[in-house]
Amino acid sequence: MLEIVKTTDGSNTIYNTEVGENYHSKHGALQESRHVFVNSGLRYFLAEQAGANAPVSILEVGFGTGLNFLLSADLCTEKGIALDYTGIEAYPLSLALISQTGYDHYVSEELWREFISNYEGLRLSAVQLNPYSKLQIANCKLLDFQSERQYDIIYFDAFASSRQPEMWDADAISHTLQFLKPGGVFVTYAITGNLKRALKALGCKVEKAPGAPGKREMLRAVKLV
Repeated sequence: MLEIVKTTDGSNTIYNTEVGENYHSKHGALQESRHVFVNSGLRYFLAEQAGANAPVSILEVGFGTGLNFLLSADLCTEKGIALDYTGIEAYPLSLALISQTGYDHYVSEELWREFISNYEGLRLSAVQLNPYSKLQIANCKLLDFQSERQYDIIYFDAFASSRQPEMWDADAISHTLQFLKPGGVFVTYAITGNLKRALKALGCKVEKAPGAPGKREMLRAVKLV
């Protein structure tokens, strides 16, 4: 049902035969993650919203392989920024499969070691992986996720709406947006009319941004209220 496949930029992703979808873009897992989430999400927030070296919190919908977390944590560690990260994942991948992704080549040895050694316990409680990076995986479906917290950034990285339409409907987006702080950034690789309308109705300023290779555009939104 799950198999590792190489993408165009040489990095690996995982193909889910049941869903009929890759966890990352076939045009490049690494470059998509860096472009959509790290650069257009985290770096944008740090430049536009946060003060220098201010702590940052991220909620990811669709934790998957952990690549978005790893790249974000590596950047924050490099810059000395405290990162508190929660990933929502209804169907966590096995440690054996995660270990074969080859993502250890893209982050520090220490971060990768701590991520792998703590991976199976992350569903039970948050773990401080290094002085700057704290991670927890919420093992539940999106609509079952509950928290009193609000986050600075939301990475929305669910499978495509053609494969999982329930992840992109108005109820799912509304549920997700309640966890975003005013002034916070919502970012995703996709851009559709329904998604734009849902975000605007929830008080967000929506903008098109250049997409990663293989996609002309992506979506970024800032919550105004």
